[in-house]
Amino acid sequence: MFTKDFLKGKVALVTGASRGIGRGIALAMAEAGADVIVHYARKSSMANEVVREIQVMGHRAIAVKANFAEKEKIDAMLDHIEDVFGGVDIFIANAASGGFRPMMETGDKHWNWAMDVNARSILHCVQRLSPHMERQRWGRVVTVTSLGAVRVVPNYGAVGLSKSVIESLTRYLAVELAPKGIIVNSISPGLVETDALSTMGINEQSSLDYVRQRNPARRLVTPNDIGKTAAFLCADAAEMIIGQTIYVDGGYSLLTEYFPQLERSLETML
Repeated sequence: MFTKDFLKGKVALVTGASRGIGRGIALAMAEAGADVIVHYARKSSMANEVVREIQVMGHRAIAVKANFAEKEKIDAMLDHIEDVFGGVDIFIANAASGGFRPMMETGDKHWNWAMDVNARSILHCVQRLSPHMERQRWGRVVTVTSLGAVRVVPNYGAVGLSKSVIESLTRYLAVELAPKGIIVNSISPGLVETDALSTMGINEQSSLDYVRQRNPARRLVTPNDIGKTAAFLCADAAEMIIGQTIYVDGGYSLLTEYFPQLERSLETML
């Protein structure tokens, strides 16, 4: 079903790929044989380190910078990518941003920022990248959302709404693009174990251990878990999975128990 380099000859653009989930996806794309474009917004040194890791694997890789709140910056990035690679076969929409605050304190600035960076940028990128995919009759788009798209997470309102838009956009794009050979799906990770957690105010010994024990898988999700799922969705073997949101959370979203301890940590974090 799978060969070692089942994405060999493909070019993948992974947004928000300098660390965390994006880095895990970028490395998984390279491990599957793809050349990788590592997008970042601020962390150039971290993005370049991911590039070096991919190059060590024997694949082409470059880092590109763009603020996804500005259409002109996205266009400039895509122009550069087309100059270097000619086009993109796989688009992984992972970049996300947004202010954390209660819904009743969310202003137009916070709303617009979350929607522009997290959702509107995906549509613009797909509109730009899809003609190349259509000419080849082969393309893959994978969006990254979160449980906040369908559940209420404290102070996550604007971001959660943008994630809901992403999941809906994924379905609409999937229906329009599947006849052209372009397959679109979404991944919804659980709480992912990344370095970012330590900077988000979540207490490692209490909340995270609690989630690990309550999760049916008895551990947190890792960026590598998300990367392997993204690579699978890009494989020809997965071509009949269309317009779906795949939960990669170890079964956590199946639970109905209320977790006040985690909520208290999230409120402190946000």
